[in-house]
Amino acid sequence: MQVLMINGSPHEKGCTYTALNEVSKSLSLQGIESEILWIGEEAIHGCVGCGYCTSHKACKFSDDKVNEAASKALVFDALILSSPVHYASACGSACAFYDRLFRIVSKDLALKPGASVVSCRRGGASAAFDRLNKYFTISQMPVVSSTYWNSVHGNTPEEVAQDLEGLQVMRNLGENLGWLLRCIELASREIERPITERGYKTNFIR
Repeated sequence: MQVLMINGSPHEKGCTYTALNEVSKSLSLQGIESEILWIGEEAIHGCVGCGYCTSHKACKFSDDKVNEAASKALVFDALILSSPVHYASACGSACAFYDRLFRIVSKDLALKPGASVVSCRRGGASAAFDRLNKYFTISQMPVVSSTYWNSVHGNTPEEVAQDLEGLQVMRNLGENLGWLLRCIELASREIERPITERGYKTNFIR
């Protein structure tokens, strides 16, 4: 089993990475592999709603790691999205990245577990957490929780290391995700996948 973690911070080894690394260590103790994919620090194009991904299963903007993340997400068993808090919500580059990613793979991730991880200096963690979880709930993905909202506090990795409860939350998230993956593996042998209706798509106009 493999878990793809996307580091949505412009800092490769910053606070967000520190949180993800704690989850990774917890998964490793359960024999579950994980990979942290960093989105980079260059500008990331937002989705323009062109429809290219519908017919090509890839985004037409190919100068970043969105298509790489899409390819990996399809073959990995679970997905973790992360972001630092910028102005009381997830950072813009991460949101642009995730918007395009989920336009490509949303329907193909159904029933794969997803979890969000956020880091903040002080406030805005719950708003960012809520923002990221919406990608899962529109994609029919079970959302994995922990013993508190999945966030760490600190302005530097060294400060995050002092957030003992936050790191504990990350370890428990890894435990819960590993447990759910094993449950899904066992259930897949005995229980049929749910039947998903997709016939209706209603636009409301006045």
